[in-house]
Amino acid sequence: MESSPAPRISKPLRAAILVAALGYFVDVYDIALFSIVRKESLKDLGLPDAEILSQGIYLLDLQMAGMLLGGILWGVLGDKWGRLEVLFGSIFVYSVANLLNAFVTDVPTYALLRLVAGIGLAGEIGAGITLVSEIMPKERRGLGTSIVATVGVSGAVAAAVVGHVVHWRTAYIIGGVGGLLLLLLRFGARESGMFDAVKHDPNVRRGDLRLLFDRSRAKRYLACVMTGVPMYFFIGLVVTLSPEIGKALNLTEEVNAADAVLFYSIGVTLGDLGSGLVSQALKSRRRAIGWFLAGAAVVTAAILFGEGRSATYYYALLAPGGFFIGYWCVLVTTAAEQFGTNVRSTVAATVPNFVRGMTIPITAGFMALRPHLGAVGAVQAVGIVCFALAAIGLYGLRETFGSDLDYVEVDGGRK
Repeated sequence: MESSPAPRISKPLRAAILVAALGYFVDVYDIALFSIVRKESLKDLGLPDAEILSQGIYLLDLQMAGMLLGGILWGVLGDKWGRLEVLFGSIFVYSVANLLNAFVTDVPTYALLRLVAGIGLAGEIGAGITLVSEIMPKERRGLGTSIVATVGVSGAVAAAVVGHVVHWRTAYIIGGVGGLLLLLLRFGARESGMFDAVKHDPNVRRGDLRLLFDRSRAKRYLACVMTGVPMYFFIGLVVTLSPEIGKALNLTEEVNAADAVLFYSIGVTLGDLGSGLVSQALKSRRRAIGWFLAGAAVVTAAILFGEGRSATYYYALLAPGGFFIGYWCVLVTTAAEQFGTNVRSTVAATVPNFVRGMTIPITAGFMALRPHLGAVGAVQAVGIVCFALAAIGLYGLRETFGSDLDYVEVDGGRK
């Protein structure tokens, strides 16, 4: 008996995937760009070398705090107003903030704009993944979200290249203008039919955070966040602080942050595509995440035990490290699939931003342990905790590959 052909991807669906992917591209460009220009920009603003690490972490933490706040804000609005409104609104906020970063003259203004940028950056990925997940045929849902994530994370490659060849202020202008141009194009994307079906139903509680405090839902939600923690351990410490870690490892050459981001970004771009394809091949989200987590742990250990080696060794391992840590699209898709239409945007926006926000305790733990264990020992200790949390979180996730998403959450269950 012949199998039925796969459902065709309609023009509105292609438009939604394109807008979500390009929006995420600019989103990731901005996040990666700060890691690249951190030292250069703070030096230009007059900070002495002794303060660059602490002030850089302060700005990074403010950005992540903005993402925590923005994740809640945009997520709830996505369930109340619509996925497209949040997609375009978040792109506008972070594009304007990105543009204004190019004109800062002091650290307090820089800090304020990183906070605002963080709020804007929080909305795009959740809205985009939710929109694509709800309009994509369930048999091919993972491919659609993989395209979004793969195009998106390649923004980090673009940031690394741009950060190499232009002044940091020009790099910020490029990101801001790119986001605003995307808003002008829009490509004819349409709202999710699942959301439209519940939008006008007065009996459906949309974007109600109290629904997530049900014991079963809370456990699933926490499991999603815990599973993603190693991602921002890797980018927040191993990549962003690569010059400091390389020095502590007594590498034979200095590690350049832009080169570190470039190698990591190439790996994570391939990893986001690879994790999506592996998930489709295995017909399992959980197993794909598990394999990638294991690979990331092995490569991270190889990096952190590379005492006395060359900077080339560090760079060479950042690419496979980025590949294995690139299960982002599968994780966010899994989070969206764990919950009903009336809170799906809230979950898909807050989970990745709570994962991003884990940068704050991760960097705080590093700074607290550094005086006692040294830079490398502190990273190793924090890494063990992060990977252990991810293993516990993965165990608590339910398998959602190919599941039907057309339902809503109600008190005591779903319907």
